[in-house]
Amino acid sequence: MPRSLWLLIIGMVVNVTGSSFLWPLNAIYIHDHLGKSLTTAGIVLMLNSAASVAGNLAGGSLFDRLGGYKTILLGIGIALLALLGLTFWNDFTPYVIFLTISGFGAGIIFPAMYAMSGAVWKEGGRRAFNAIYVAQNLGVAIGAALGGLVADFSFQLIFVANLFMYIVFMAIAFFGYKNITDREGAQTSILQENPSAGMNKKLKALLILCIGYLLCWVGYVQWQTTIASYTQEINITLTQYSLLWTVNGAMIVLGQPVLNGFLKRFGRSLKTQMVLGMLIFVVAFIVAANSGSFSGFMAGMIILTAGEMLIWPAVPTIASELAPRGREGFYQGIVNSTATGGRMIGPVLGGMLVDLYGMSMLFMILIVLFIVSIGTTVVYDRGIKGKKQPVRA
Repeated sequence: MPRSLWLLIIGMVVNVTGSSFLWPLNAIYIHDHLGKSLTTAGIVLMLNSAASVAGNLAGGSLFDRLGGYKTILLGIGIALLALLGLTFWNDFTPYVIFLTISGFGAGIIFPAMYAMSGAVWKEGGRRAFNAIYVAQNLGVAIGAALGGLVADFSFQLIFVANLFMYIVFMAIAFFGYKNITDREGAQTSILQENPSAGMNKKLKALLILCIGYLLCWVGYVQWQTTIASYTQEINITLTQYSLLWTVNGAMIVLGQPVLNGFLKRFGRSLKTQMVLGMLIFVVAFIVAANSGSFSGFMAGMIILTAGEMLIWPAVPTIASELAPRGREGFYQGIVNSTATGGRMIGPVLGGMLVDLYGMSMLFMILIVLFIVSIGTTVVYDRGIKGKKQPVRA
């Protein structure tokens, strides 16, 4: 890999490590430390996700106009100012305001990072994006592990640690990314696409597929919100809860070669891969629903991660296969918007269900949603002629 890509990888690790100090603990802080309901916590997290959507769309457009270097620095600057405010003012109202602004700033960064990665290693193809994906999960593993330890000592230090990591990221970007060349037009905003064009069978197939993808994200995000708060009620420590996400990130980083080898030998199609992943999600939530200790939730997280590794990479791959030439950005935009939509809806829906009916009802409804997602995945390509999409190596 070229040196420029390594700099982007290091920056991504630092960036995600910093954000991972806080994001797994947001619901816990809002519910347990600020005394708000889980529904309120879900609404706050929804605002953060909505701001991230806006940031992603703005970041893609800014990359086309300004290039990656200026776009990344702008995103870091916005996030850095918000985190500085969050460090000194973290009562409920300023917390909501600064968390939303930081979501917008962080959202600007990611499309520019991905676009620059593709530009600096054109011949690498998907390997450049896979390297950034692994870097993200390495940051999750490190940040979540350290975040739990820091939070057990003092929650205030979580904000300080997050701010410090963004300062380091700013330094890496300012000095390391200035001379990285990127091609114009590498990133396409979904807002620049004509939504009426290409409304054909392949686009309809993608939309059907994304219904199930949305439902999977609605369920998955509960581990960061309602389940996070529930673990505190049954006396699982913040360190132990953060360890769940450390294991999640470590499994993704270390398990990719094993998974790829398994899929090469036994994988039949991306559809089969996704259905298997959704069935694994069902098992993970059944295990969590019947767990009352840390070991049970650790088992659930390990199972959940196995399902995630099968589902999350498959959807953008299918979108890439379905997309007509010149429409790749539009199709990938649909996929990214769907994932963020699930992260927006999930906390609010989960919080309302728990507040009104309790955790048992939440688990039951989520399992039903996964079953629905299996159905949409099975039928999404029935109107498409031709061969099925191959499993990604």
